[in-house]
Amino acid sequence: MAAKSVAKRSGTTAVAKRTNVPATIPALGSEAGLNRYLSEIRKFPMLTPEEEYMLAKRFQDHQDPDAAAKLVTSHLRLVAKIAMGYRGYGLPVSELISEGNIGLMQGVKKFEPDRGFRLATYAMWWIKASMQEFILRSWSLVKMGTTAAQKKLFFNLRRMKSNLEAFEDGDLSPENVKTIATKLGVTEAEVISMNRRMSNGGDTSLNVSLNEEGEGQWQDSLADDAPLQDEAYAETQERVVRRAMLVEAMETLNSREAHILTERRLVEEPKTLEELSQVHGVSRERVRQIEVRAFDKLQAAIMRIAGNKGMLALA
Repeated sequence: MAAKSVAKRSGTTAVAKRTNVPATIPALGSEAGLNRYLSEIRKFPMLTPEEEYMLAKRFQDHQDPDAAAKLVTSHLRLVAKIAMGYRGYGLPVSELISEGNIGLMQGVKKFEPDRGFRLATYAMWWIKASMQEFILRSWSLVKMGTTAAQKKLFFNLRRMKSNLEAFEDGDLSPENVKTIATKLGVTEAEVISMNRRMSNGGDTSLNVSLNEEGEGQWQDSLADDAPLQDEAYAETQERVVRRAMLVEAMETLNSREAHILTERRLVEEPKTLEELSQVHGVSRERVRQIEVRAFDKLQAAIMRIAGNKGMLALA
């Protein structure tokens, strides 16, 4: 079967237009067509490091759609493999793959081949992030977690219960709750709440009657404390602007400064001064000095960018 655009319901076509990456992906309409899709994507050749680099440079420098298409199709098997790891959340694998393909396209668009690592290493983050956001949206009617630690709890609770041999469907033992909470950096109450929701298979419908006579529904007793739509939109836009400013400001740092600052302040599990001193072959004190200098430069760059955009309040 010739390669063709992915089904509209996957959302991949729309993202392809936004990212300048053509959606030359075999159709993936439903679970019934999953085996056919997996068979089709195996026909796309894997790329050598040299081929991948040249294609990535062509897309980066000239926005060559054919180069982007080859980068995407050569990594479709990676998306499918990652999707299989999320089957335990009860969502169709075909939809997980579709979301992962969107993440792959985003990764191709932002990939910088001159940094020295392979596309698979970089795109994997985008693929997983896209799938996880889809799972969080689909699995629960309300937010499963708003912080990075809570999301980490959601995606690691099953594995940790297995490691602790806690296979019971009911509440976890106090010892297991404490162990999981400590390792994942969340409160014990969050572990108990998440375990109960996941053990019940997700959220109960809000349209369920409150009593056997069918009088009233659960949703009638809930107060909507969510922010207004315009407030939520404004908050989202502000996050987008701040992230763009951070990315632009990071470009003012040299590679060593950027790496040290990122590993010390911009990741979930920061590296120690000792670890970074071994990576860069300098003393821990020198790493600390570079971190402070890089942070000062970053702050100055952000202030300058904000000023240029007219975002600073007048005194």
